[in-house]
Amino acid sequence: MRSAAALLLALVSSLAAGCGYHTAGHVVTVPADVHTIAIPAFVNASQSYRVEQILTAAVIHEFNLRSPYHVVYDPAQGADATLRGTVTGTSVFPTTYDSQTGRASSVQVAVSMSVIFASKNGKVLYQNPAYTFRDNYEVSQDLNSFFQEDTPTLQRLSREFARTLVSNILEGY
Repeated sequence: MRSAAALLLALVSSLAAGCGYHTAGHVVTVPADVHTIAIPAFVNASQSYRVEQILTAAVIHEFNLRSPYHVVYDPAQGADATLRGTVTGTSVFPTTYDSQTGRASSVQVAVSMSVIFASKNGKVLYQNPAYTFRDNYEVSQDLNSFFQEDTPTLQRLSREFARTLVSNILEGY
């Protein structure tokens, strides 16, 4: 009985030790000779004011936070690779309405982006022409306490975009 329990314990221990969680496809796509990444200000092809500045700042912050790479703003500053982005579109539209007043009670903000990450010799290391990120916010119905929520929403959206983009580049998804 004691040997059966010891055998069962050993079997469970060996199964648990060999059953570690890991992500499939975890591959670093950035070549080993890349040490400095240029991230110039993204281009804004949308009608939204300053959206490219918020998105660029979020991506730079995320690279500085999560990667060993030195980030510069201009490829001429000795960059080994350059990340370029274009805001291809933005939209803001109501998602729900107040049944009493007929006014919008929540709004969705959507931003579409195109990015390309290339080495200094022009080899494309990562590219995605169709990122789209969305976030919602509630519209205040009380005009005395009205606070414009689109900028904080855009900041949340930009942080999510930056986390996703940096993960895609660093982890090869």
